[in-house]
Amino acid sequence: MVVLTDQTQKRLTIQVSDIAADTTTIRSLDWDRDRFDIEFGLQNGTTYNSFLIQGDQTALVDTSHEKFRTLYLDTLKGQIDPTQIDYLIISHTEPDHSGLVRDILQLAPQVTVVGSKVALQFLDDLVHQPYQRRIVKNGDQLDLGQGHILEFVIAPNLHWPDTMFTYDTKTQILFTCDAFGMHYCDDHIFDQDLARIEPDFRFYYECLMAPNARSVLSALKRMDELATIRMVATGHGPLLYYNVSELIDCYRRWSQAKAKSETTVAVFYVSDYGYSDRLSQSLARGITKTGVAVEMMNLRGADPQEVNELVGRVAAVALSLPPSSGTATSSTQAAVSTVLAAVKNKQVFGLFESYGGDDEPIDAVRARFRELGLAEAFPAIRIKDVPTEGTYQLCEEAGTDLGQFLSRDRAIQQMKALDTDLDKALGRISGGLYIITAQKGSVRSAMLASWVAQASFKPLGITIAVAKDRAIESLMQVGDRFVLNVLEEGNHLPLMKHFLKRFAPGADRFAEIKIQAAENGSPILADALAYLECEVLSRMECSDHWIVYSSVQAGRVSNPDALTAVHHRKVGNHY
Repeated sequence: MVVLTDQTQKRLTIQVSDIAADTTTIRSLDWDRDRFDIEFGLQNGTTYNSFLIQGDQTALVDTSHEKFRTLYLDTLKGQIDPTQIDYLIISHTEPDHSGLVRDILQLAPQVTVVGSKVALQFLDDLVHQPYQRRIVKNGDQLDLGQGHILEFVIAPNLHWPDTMFTYDTKTQILFTCDAFGMHYCDDHIFDQDLARIEPDFRFYYECLMAPNARSVLSALKRMDELATIRMVATGHGPLLYYNVSELIDCYRRWSQAKAKSETTVAVFYVSDYGYSDRLSQSLARGITKTGVAVEMMNLRGADPQEVNELVGRVAAVALSLPPSSGTATSSTQAAVSTVLAAVKNKQVFGLFESYGGDDEPIDAVRARFRELGLAEAFPAIRIKDVPTEGTYQLCEEAGTDLGQFLSRDRAIQQMKALDTDLDKALGRISGGLYIITAQKGSVRSAMLASWVAQASFKPLGITIAVAKDRAIESLMQVGDRFVLNVLEEGNHLPLMKHFLKRFAPGADRFAEIKIQAAENGSPILADALAYLECEVLSRMECSDHWIVYSSVQAGRVSNPDALTAVHHRKVGNHY
């Protein structure tokens, strides 16, 4: 059954389907959503998946986004009388999955809400009303009858601090909410076309799960203790049925690679304050792009011993500061004090997000870190207004600066480690000089490139090698558009020098540069010899780079007689 609506010309669809014995999914399809969560761009919309399990008793696993209130509640009432629902299972309290919990409690006051201790604490602040509750721990079970025994797996930080998985022993379905999901919206309930969804699956992991790689591995270890997992019922995108083992193994392999880094940054945030959680996720994504590991910790109710232990074993601390009055709790203030008491003078720090008007604790805390002998990785990020796309990009770039700061000595050692003859031989592979420019929404970026080659005739296609820690990498996902600007021999030095310099996080790379807009929206450099308008078709991971294959849709040469600037390196183990 499909129900359609047209709200401000945005397509919202409800899809209902039986997926196993006594198990129904209610999928809220948000076809046109183009931004999500930490404000990364979406090419294919998203879905919010909810589930009904009906034994002798009935459990509803998660709800939906509040924008689906009428559609979702009407559909739910078409499936079951809400007064017949016995349990509401909260996988986590992020609003896109728990946005209708208060509505469910009004329709079904008899329901018992099931969740982790942290989840129900958070839920109290969302619903502001009494309700029946059942706190569960890892390994606890709930018998719905007729063979449906639900076993709970506590999986914090995937990607919310209160996340919990639910496993039905009868159907062998694991309900995972955000984990193993993707932002992909179409009528296919399952993952039968792996090639079609793989880019979105990987991009979702990199944005939301990679900063919590160690937590992913902990969750996978607990999953290994379960019986066979026949299906993964995710909170976003298609359910995993045809490729369960392969996609779970992807999480394991990617997370092992992220977690093996010898260098780790602790990112502290406050989940119920302002935009702290989203900003910290953007910062963490920037850090992980450099190959540095991240461990995230919510300061709300954090155990002082755990805070102290984490600070004691990391190379750097990134701290989201709530205002010193107002919504900040005394426990949060105490946790900040614990961080300050635990840091060491050889560590690095970064501060972000106050959102507290004139009540800013950043300067005092920054001064305290400096007094303790810590180096500052990036200028403190101060936010006065609701974050924009540019704000999240600034945080990601600040995270990249922090990661590069920590890994610079290692990078220098690696440059010196290769055989001299090999370095010189590899350096004889020459390349042209190009500037890649891209814009998505209000965010734009650029980089100097030389590893560019034509790759196909039909379609006309090129490949570009983009280092994982480049800011522009986030704007070169599958479906994104960009411009390849070709530099002219003898007229390339001004542009080359400009784009070679290091830009501060959030800095405008096009300041004082003459540009015009391409048809695809990206900047064209007026002083370039030629330009090509491109669209990313696929990406291949190659160690520390992505090979980005793109089709070419348009182009122009300003001087047909001029030649492309060529770059010759002396060695081949660094730029």
